[in-house]
Amino acid sequence: MHEPGPPRATSVGRPVELAPRDPDPSERYEWTLLETPADSRASGDDRPDDDGDDPVLEPGETSRPDDPVVHLDPDAPGTYVLRLDAPDGSHRQRVRVFPDERRGTTIRVSADDLPIDDDAVDRVSLLWRYNDRLLARDRPTREGDEWVYRTRVPPGRHGVGFVANDDRATERHVVHEVEGPGRPRLSLDWRVEGGGGNADGDRDGVGDDIGNPRLVVTADVGVPPDSETDPGDVEVTFLVDDRDADPETVARIEGGSTERALTVPLADLDSTGATGGDLRVHAVPHAERHGTTATLRLGRDSEGRPTATDPHARPAWAESPTVYEAYVRSFAGDTLPTTFAEIERRVEYLESLGIDALWLTPVLASPTEHGYHVTDYFETAADLGSRAAFESLVDACHDAGIRVIFDLVINHTSRDHPAFQLHSAGVSEYADRYRRADAAADVTGIDWAALPAGDVPEYRFDWGRIPNLNYDDPAVRAWMLSVVDEWAAVVDGFRADVAWGVPHGFWKEVADRVPDGFLLLDETLPHDPFYGEGEFDLHYDTSLYGTLNAIGAGREPADALGDALERARWLGFDDPSAQLRYIENHDEDRYLASHGEAALRAAAAVTFTLPGAPMVYAGQERGNETTRGPFRWHDGDTALTAYHRRLSALRDAEPALRSRAVDFAAGRAAVEVVDGDPDRVTAYERTAASEAATGPAGRLLVVVNFGAAPATVAVPDRVDRELFAGEPADGEVVVEHVAVLA
Repeated sequence: MHEPGPPRATSVGRPVELAPRDPDPSERYEWTLLETPADSRASGDDRPDDDGDDPVLEPGETSRPDDPVVHLDPDAPGTYVLRLDAPDGSHRQRVRVFPDERRGTTIRVSADDLPIDDDAVDRVSLLWRYNDRLLARDRPTREGDEWVYRTRVPPGRHGVGFVANDDRATERHVVHEVEGPGRPRLSLDWRVEGGGGNADGDRDGVGDDIGNPRLVVTADVGVPPDSETDPGDVEVTFLVDDRDADPETVARIEGGSTERALTVPLADLDSTGATGGDLRVHAVPHAERHGTTATLRLGRDSEGRPTATDPHARPAWAESPTVYEAYVRSFAGDTLPTTFAEIERRVEYLESLGIDALWLTPVLASPTEHGYHVTDYFETAADLGSRAAFESLVDACHDAGIRVIFDLVINHTSRDHPAFQLHSAGVSEYADRYRRADAAADVTGIDWAALPAGDVPEYRFDWGRIPNLNYDDPAVRAWMLSVVDEWAAVVDGFRADVAWGVPHGFWKEVADRVPDGFLLLDETLPHDPFYGEGEFDLHYDTSLYGTLNAIGAGREPADALGDALERARWLGFDDPSAQLRYIENHDEDRYLASHGEAALRAAAAVTFTLPGAPMVYAGQERGNETTRGPFRWHDGDTALTAYHRRLSALRDAEPALRSRAVDFAAGRAAVEVVDGDPDRVTAYERTAASEAATGPAGRLLVVVNFGAAPATVAVPDRVDRELFAGEPADGEVVVEHVAVLA
């Protein structure tokens, strides 16, 4: 089936890429715009047009005469309806578009703040998410003593790099804030009404009335923290999946929606003709801005009873896993070369840390030590070992109860990959495999082979050795889907490198394609909730990462931790446990080297005691101070390792530490710093998900001290034990780095 996936939601000014799924590159595909909102300049029944006559629908950048991939850049709110003609027939695609969220703003930096002499600055380039981190595209202008850039972007805090002379060594990073509301959120529930409690009756077997059984999907909405929007002002748009029913049925079911509920008569559910008899329902919250889409799959179980499930539910094992990242080629230490066999010999160490998942940096063929320049997606790196040796390592991890996460690098390849070499050498079958850019934007100084003349490879930042793949080409999509299939059959999850560089539609297809129980973890910079919209299960928590570094450096008080979690909710994340909590990784400075051991211990404790998935970067627990240096086996800090083991063991033992509930206000109100620096101490409450949980498992008070010296805090009378130290607690507790109180 070449269907294009679920209905999509976006806003004016935020383009959507649309593509057939599981494409056959040898076949033809054509898109037609059938319906547009009344205020759109585009007209219905239009095809994409290379000459730009169509103001909203543009073909992908390929040399093909057909339109396998198109880009809808909506110019008015409303619903756009498209048809994809594919080898297996025609498919309907709808895009629900909400009003433009962007606001005019001016970004400034003082010329004196650039790290080179003003007289030496010839030009400045902007580097940020809104130009896909492509240098030499957006250029500020000089106005007096400042470099100034005027644009329109959504509300939020935007990290912006001003790069002098297109040399990243001169980058000056600023945070530019645009005032405005955050995003609303929603979660979906369901019930069955009517039917008198028979097989067509209620979820609990008790009918609300007799006859006309129906399944009711309800939306529970949330508003951003400190929002002026009343929850009652948040509207919900329900979209029935066009893959599961004909347009008339879709319109009839959607017409049965009310403000917060969609009613689906079971007769309609049974007559939709959907694959497997299921019907997928999507819901989008919107007020001043729109939030991410949630989905339920409606159907019947084996006994004919109505059911509703989340088709994008996180694997059960990944609800709150402890993740360990191993930088592969330094893991065996400073003498032995790392191989799969050497890592396998150290699985007992990983097991001793109590980890649930091992993330290995890239293991495929590559000319680089770090492995992120892939030259063969189907062969393991020769220096690491054979495919059989890799699978033996995976088996050994499984025997130890550890899942394996594979680093999936598909935004780009190495320029040494044969596909890029053939592309550069003019082999016609490879002409569309890589994205091209105007040679005027090239900052590498490389004399590139050009296809066509005047073009150069597109690359992010100044990464001239790793050109970007072109996902407008169905051959690239088919190639990368085969890579997904190849390794999803071997490992338990993917960490998606540069996930923000690959189209959302492709990730939605990957999520639907991988086996049940498979984990998808994104690298999205910065924090972006839309990668959780039927795509990824866990997200890099850049919000918390930045706050922990600011606290470690003394730029923020310890209480800013609560602000970091509120920030995620403001962005539109609903589930605090869907975050990868980390203090360092292979791309960042070591926390120990930057902020010292006391702050490191406190920050590590935060990652293990907040909702989410704590991640330890190999060497963090051994006192490594070099980001990618050899793992310190013989000279590591064993006391620090034992500290991490205790954090992991306590988290495993206490359900409250693995729940989604955290309350900073209650924690702050419960403790008083009687000796020490109050700005370096924070506290929060954790509560177990089960109401039946009692005692230490049910309600915990976590106190964290980032200070170099211990702090003494007064605690409530209900506290009688400090679980991390395994000691009684009465009235006052001395907190060296962390105390977990029950």
